[in-house]
Amino acid sequence: PSEVFWVFVKMGFRDCLRSCFLGFFEYETPKVMVVKNRTLGVIYRGVHLLVTTYFIWYVFISQKAYQESETRPESSVYTKMKGTALLGDMVQDMVEYVRPSEGGDVISTILRREVTHDQQQGVCAEHYSVPKANCTSDSDCKAGEVNFDGNGPGTGRCIPYYNHTFKTCEIKSWCPIEEFAAVRESALVEAINFTVFIKNTIHFPKFKVLRGNIKPNKARYLGRCTYNEVTDPYCPIFRLGYIAEQAREKFSDVGIYGGVIGVFINWKCDFDIDPSNCVPTYAFRRLDLRKNLPSSGYNYRFAKYYRRNGKEFRTLIKAFGIRLDVIVHGHAGKFSIIPTIINMVTALTSVGICSVICDWILLTFIDKNEVYSERKFDEVSEESPPPTLTEFTLTSYGSTHSDLSEGVAL
Repeated sequence: PSEVFWVFVKMGFRDCLRSCFLGFFEYETPKVMVVKNRTLGVIYRGVHLLVTTYFIWYVFISQKAYQESETRPESSVYTKMKGTALLGDMVQDMVEYVRPSEGGDVISTILRREVTHDQQQGVCAEHYSVPKANCTSDSDCKAGEVNFDGNGPGTGRCIPYYNHTFKTCEIKSWCPIEEFAAVRESALVEAINFTVFIKNTIHFPKFKVLRGNIKPNKARYLGRCTYNEVTDPYCPIFRLGYIAEQAREKFSDVGIYGGVIGVFINWKCDFDIDPSNCVPTYAFRRLDLRKNLPSSGYNYRFAKYYRRNGKEFRTLIKAFGIRLDVIVHGHAGKFSIIPTIINMVTALTSVGICSVICDWILLTFIDKNEVYSERKFDEVSEESPPPTLTEFTLTSYGSTHSDLSEGVAL
């Protein structure tokens, strides 16, 4: 029995090789079978219309697929802020409230300050809100222990908390500490009218085009304008109040805790027309978290140092304000024959999906699908008699469609 089994295995293997060899020299050609079915015809023409509309309207008109594009241009940003405000009896100008004074793609303005005056190096009581800072005796404090939520290393002593009756651990730090001695100043109400000048140039090296957001020979014009999308698109001078409004923020709320606002400069250029028509658009959006989280708002600290009677002192300033992050996006396109040919070939090839869908519907769901299948697939060999016109018609183009052309009508 085992010998018989191996004989059959060899014969099967031989037949398989023979079939594969002969099949290698076979040729398949499609034929047209005209199906007179109104439902199938509507589906075919509907899918054909959708595919054609997609490529004509979206790919070629909307996305301009006939163009060669560049999405990573070279850009430079320069910012400058102007304005004056009265804080008590003091006049604040850009030196006082702008950081850094020479702005790049990031610039901030101080709207409110918390100031700790006359700090100097020494020892003083830790703030009571710091974990493990409260004590009753020296044994509750450890010398040299550093609490990263605190203001300095401990000395190991337990001392009264400034002029209060309770005690906290003593630390080495700039004294008095900020949490105890900081003075909260009022916000700069006039800052709503501060102006920010944003100068931007962009270079598209692929197309050798350099553009700027300021019109040439218009320097005097900048001294008496502010940005307006319709009337003054070449005047990149923005009021802080306008920026907050466009970012959908209340300026008074931002002035209390600060905030980060993104200034987006978008260059979308079509170099098939005059490059001078390439004008940027501006958008503004709040970037920091706002839902009462510790990371919400925007603030930072800096100090002013001075000497008195041979000793070094400093004034610590915690500044709350608006930080502007200028972000530039650029996209340019110009006609090129290569992407045009590629996308046209893709469009013509995609039209074939109409025939694939209709063939699947025809052979799966429509009544008499077995009859359709028999008519659609034929095998013809050199020994076979030639087919007659009453049986089927072979043509050079193969797809199932609803045109009433010559062929077999079912």
